[in-house]
Amino acid sequence: MEQTARDILRFVHENDVKFIRLAFCDLFGTLKNISILAEVLPAALERGVAFDASSVPGFACEKASDLFLHPDPATLSILPWRPQQGRVVRMFCDIAYPNGAPFEGDARALLKRSMEHVRAQGYGCRIGPECEFYLFHTDDAGQPTHIPHDRAGYLDVAPLDQGENVRREICLSLEQMGFHPESSHHEQGPGQNEIDFAYSDPLTAADHVVAFRSVVKAIASRNGLYASFMPKPLEQSGSGLHINVSLTRQGKNLFRNQEEGHCLEAEQFIAGVLHRAPEMTAFLNPTTNSYRRLGTFEAPAYVTWSHQNRSQLVRIPAAQGEKVRMELRSADPSCNPYLAFAVLLQAGLEGIAQQRPLCPATDCNLLAGDMQDNRGLIRLPDSLEQALTLANQSNWVHRTVPPTLLQAFLNQKWAECRACSAAEDPRQWEDTHYFWQL
Repeated sequence: MEQTARDILRFVHENDVKFIRLAFCDLFGTLKNISILAEVLPAALERGVAFDASSVPGFACEKASDLFLHPDPATLSILPWRPQQGRVVRMFCDIAYPNGAPFEGDARALLKRSMEHVRAQGYGCRIGPECEFYLFHTDDAGQPTHIPHDRAGYLDVAPLDQGENVRREICLSLEQMGFHPESSHHEQGPGQNEIDFAYSDPLTAADHVVAFRSVVKAIASRNGLYASFMPKPLEQSGSGLHINVSLTRQGKNLFRNQEEGHCLEAEQFIAGVLHRAPEMTAFLNPTTNSYRRLGTFEAPAYVTWSHQNRSQLVRIPAAQGEKVRMELRSADPSCNPYLAFAVLLQAGLEGIAQQRPLCPATDCNLLAGDMQDNRGLIRLPDSLEQALTLANQSNWVHRTVPPTLLQAFLNQKWAECRACSAAEDPRQWEDTHYFWQL
């Protein structure tokens, strides 16, 4: 819903709103916010609200320690689990220097520039995220355990599936916030769930992913549970963030199913994504734990594509008409969605610009262990160290990601690699740094 500053002020006045959360993400996709009172909102909309950037991971900069949050009126949402008297709303913010210049470390701004590039080339783009997560029991002190909420499997129903009511509450809360969840179900792992969103523009889709993670954690906590978006919290199925992308020109979807014959631009877009996949993996899978998931339980390990085959990096799901799209299956929910979507779009656009041909489909199950099928295929990085090295060595990454943002990202992630490698028990280190934080 498009809103202006005047609309926001009227809504706040008419709906007993007392607190406004000005939300943003740090460089690594962690949601942050400053809460202001309603009477401060007019000044915040006009001039922004200052915060100490040096205390935000990835935001420390030499130019200034103070940055300003500028609320985006189009992102207003009520937080329905907060009190109905003295309501709480949330708006996502753009980040700028005191002089108004955009902050280079703001991944949301980077995604906006990528969207402008898409429009400048005459295209439209829609993204539909599919986000998986685990629900765990908590102990008597309310602290997370590693005991899954249930022992159900894919698409199971109650009473085996004990997450039905939690997913229902999550979906209803999202609807009240103006989001459009399309489906929800139990996933393969014990206590694992998935909720899928309707397609939207890339910026809205990224906002939805960030808000979704927050809503899931809040609703889980209300139900005495702990929600984890760690990519591989158990030895069972890992959690992915499958990214469905459709590309349009003059309102017409360029993706077609196999029987209709592919559109050349759609093939070139996919070819661009495949070509840059190893170099952008660090942004799609940014934790050491991410690489325990890839290559297992339908998570891809190779740079391949296919129709419908779920072992591939990119697949074209069975669909008709406007529902036809490409699905990138490697990303996981630990990523910063603004950064992930930005590099994904740029890779696809480069494929079109270079008229890159699409390689033949790999129509076999690459997870079945037959090395004959894998021979000659390019692998995705098998560790965060390898992914960071490929990103740092890539001229394309250095052209695509602003230097301030890229260097801060690489420095932090290299530090995580060193700490995990030096730990006496790397899995325990990952639990401490990812299970408790993601």
